[in-house]
Order: sequence, then structure tokens, then C-alpha cells
Amino acid sequence: MDGFQILVDGLLTALRLLASCDPEVLNITALSLRVSLTATLIGALLGIPLGFFVATRTFLGKSVLTTLINTFMGLPPVAVGLVVYILLSAYGPLGFLRLLYTPEAMIIAQTVLTFPIVCGITISSVSSLNPLLMDTLVSMSASPAWQARILLNESRLGLITAVIAAFGGAISEVGAIMIVGGNLLGYTRALTTAIMLYTNTGEFAIAIALGIILLIIAFVVNLVLTRLQVHSKKKREGR
Repeated sequence: MDGFQILVDGLLTALRLLASCDPEVLNITALSLRVSLTATLIGALLGIPLGFFVATRTFLGKSVLTTLINTFMGLPPVAVGLVVYILLSAYGPLGFLRLLYTPEAMIIAQTVLTFPIVCGITISSVSSLNPLLMDTLVSMSASPAWQARILLNESRLGLITAVIAAFGGAISEVGAIMIVGGNLLGYTRALTTAIMLYTNTGEFAIAIALGIILLIIAFVVNLVLTRLQVHSKKKREGR
């Protein structure tokens, strides 16, 4: 069977699985969305405030911290998975939580990956604002909360970009969740780990079908976020 025929079979299999609402595919897809969206949300809730703080404050070691965050944006997923595995293993400091080989462990691993992405892009977005804006807010004796609201609103395009980048990295990640989740059928098997499994067993049609489903999910979520970004840009330009 040539490569073109494999791709055609994969597309047909994807359509069949989607049309039949295959329970296994639905379960795998739901888990992928749950893990990646949760990790992205937690990463945003932690990364945006820290990124804003680093960008708007002057303190000793700021350049070192910024460099460290930027470095962590490119963390190898396998290395992250290994560290989280050690922490959550029976002999690790967090072993008593018994989270290893659970969806929660997968969320932890992906949060470690999404957090620096959101934080780093937030720092860049807020730092790139016109310095006169901050001076104006100070001269108006605006409260810290009001200053933060204005600056974050002006940086919203960059913040949406941060969320898009974080989700894209999370939904396509395989190494870390494979290590800490174990790829257990019906429990911790996600789209990316299932694709790797079926590829290794030579079931290319199913692997390609799951890959197409993964692309569809990524496209839909990113489309929604991108539309929000475009809407914010038009609103900003129309002021």
C-alpha cells in the first residue's frame, strides 16, 4: 500500500469514526480536551499575573528571572515528564497523593509546560507597551488595581496569543503525558499517545484518523481564540 492510499484510508477512517461516534474515540478526545484545556487555564491563571508583575516592576534579579522564564518556554516535554514522574512516584516527595498514571498527573505535566509560555509572552506583551501609558497612569494617581486593568487591557492581543500558543503546545504534547499517564486505555489514553501507539503497531489508518481529529480540534479551538484576538484588535483600532 503506497503512502497516498494510506492517507486516503486514514481520512475515510476519520470520517467513519466521527460519523459513528465511536465510544473509544470520544473518550480519548474528551480526555485530550480536558487535560489540555485545564492545563492551559491553570497556566494562564498563574502565568499572566507573574508575567505582568515581572514586566511592570523593577527588582534585583529581574533579568535573570526573565531569562529563566524564556528558557523554560522551550523545556523538553520528556524531561518535564521525567521530573513530574519522580515527584509523583511512590518514593517521591508527592507520592502520597497517588496521582501517578492519572489524568491529574497529565494536567500537572502539561501545566509545567504551558505556564512559562504564557508567562514569557505576557512579559513581552506588557513590556512592549508605550512607556508613556504607565507615566500617564501614575500622573493620574491611578490605583494599582486600575493600572493593572488598563495595562492588561492594552496587552490583550498578546495575552490571547499566549493562550493560543500554550494550548497548541499542550494539545500536541506526547512525551510528558506518556510518562506520567501511562497511556492506559479508557483512563489516560489521549489523542497524541494513541496516535503513537497505533503507529508503532502498524495501524496507520487509525493513527492518521486520530491525527485528523486532533487537527480538527486544534483548528476549532484556535479559530475561536483567533476570532477573539481579531475582535479585540478591531475594537482597539476603532477607538
